[in-house]
Amino acid sequence: MNTAPAPILREHLPALFAARADDSHKGTHGTLAVLGGGPGMAGAALLAARAALRTGAGKVFVGFAQEGPPLACDPMQPELMLRVADDLLADGALGITAWVAGCGLGTGPLAVRSLSALFARRGDAAMVLDADALNLLAQGAVAAQWGQAPVALTPHPAEAARLLGCTTADVQASRPEAAQALARRYAAWIALKGAGTLVCRPDGHCAINTTGNPGLATAGTGDVLAGIMGSLFAQRIPLDQAVPGAVWLHGAAADRLVEAGVGPIGLTAGELADAARRIRNG
Repeated sequence: MNTAPAPILREHLPALFAARADDSHKGTHGTLAVLGGGPGMAGAALLAARAALRTGAGKVFVGFAQEGPPLACDPMQPELMLRVADDLLADGALGITAWVAGCGLGTGPLAVRSLSALFARRGDAAMVLDADALNLLAQGAVAAQWGQAPVALTPHPAEAARLLGCTTADVQASRPEAAQALARRYAAWIALKGAGTLVCRPDGHCAINTTGNPGLATAGTGDVLAGIMGSLFAQRIPLDQAVPGAVWLHGAAADRLVEAGVGPIGLTAGELADAARRIRNG
């Protein structure tokens, strides 16, 4: 008999709230690279990267899937290190400990080439696949040949349906089964987004998130979730806390904002990272 997924609770996530050592430095807390931001979509990659930095990654690079960088510096987060995708992927000396791929990536030839190169070169760095990375997988433009290092997929219901070859209604009618099917198919962690986001381990065990509110139903919040998850991966937080922890923290940040009178109507994705930072430090 199938049992209902257990809730994800703060007390399950001690690594998110552990104190940092006094002698730690930026290298201690990992290096994340975000691959995305194709033409007209640079903001998606920047949302993910800003969220990663503000939730604790020591260093964050952005590789834009464009022929030239759309900007030399992020004026809102100048700590981010900006590259074009080809240059980022070619530099093997950056010490990248985790990747996020897909946020605003696009689905054209440059996106396909960049994502394929990432799969071939990432080594033992953990990876989060979101948005257009999932669409390219569903289209068969790239194959799930990404090695043995950990992978997490973060689809919304329509993306999950495309990956499974069914309808969005089918996914929503049996969300745990859909998450488990994705976990089996890709041997990956799955965060099936929506009201009550499901987190499914590669072995099929599912948990359900109870944080969050309708304020998250706005553009860019998925990019922020991917950035938070990648940040926790880069910081080497254990996977059984990093994946559910990112989902829990993302929803808890939205709840904190609503409690403070920010939203749910009009809450924006860019507001989530600061709230998530406060929670991790609280």
